[in-house]
Amino acid sequence: MSATYILFWFLSALAVVSALMVLFSKNPVHSVLWLIAVFFAISGHYILMNAQFLAIVNIIVYAGAIMVLFLFVIMLMNLNKETEPRKNIWMKLAGAIAAGSLLMILVSLVGQATELSHRNLLMKDGDIGLIKNLGKILFSQYVVPFEITSILFLSAMVGAVVIGKKD
Repeated sequence: MSATYILFWFLSALAVVSALMVLFSKNPVHSVLWLIAVFFAISGHYILMNAQFLAIVNIIVYAGAIMVLFLFVIMLMNLNKETEPRKNIWMKLAGAIAAGSLLMILVSLVGQATELSHRNLLMKDGDIGLIKNLGKILFSQYVVPFEITSILFLSAMVGAVVIGKKD
C-alpha cells in the first residue's frame, strides 16, 4: 500500500467523521469548527489530485473567510432553546423522507462509481491542476468572461459602499 493510498483514506475518513460531527454537534460554534476540518480534508484531496491552486483557494476562502463570517453570525445571534420554534411531526417526517431519498441516490452513485473505477482512466498531463496552466487558459481562452466578472465584482463593491454609506 502506497503512502498516497493511505493518505487518501485518512482524508476521506476525516472528512466523513467531521461532516457527521457537523450534523450531530449540539453547539453551533462546534459545528462550524468541524466544518473547517471538512474543508481542510477536502483541500487535502485537492492536493492529492495535483490541484494545488484549488486547495489553497479552498483554505483561504472557505476555511478562512466564510467560516469566520459564520462564526460572527452565530455569536451575534441569540440562540436560545426557548426562542426556537417547535417543529411538528410532518416537518420531521418530510425531513426523514428527503434524507432517505438522498441516501438512496448516494448509495446508487457509489455503486456506479465502483463500476467505473475498474476502467483505466488516465489524465493527459501530470500538471493539469497547476496555476500556470490555469492562468494560461484563463487569460487566453476565457479573457472576456474573466474581465466581465471583474467588472461585476467592482460594481458590487461600489454598490455595497453606496448602500452602507451613512447619509
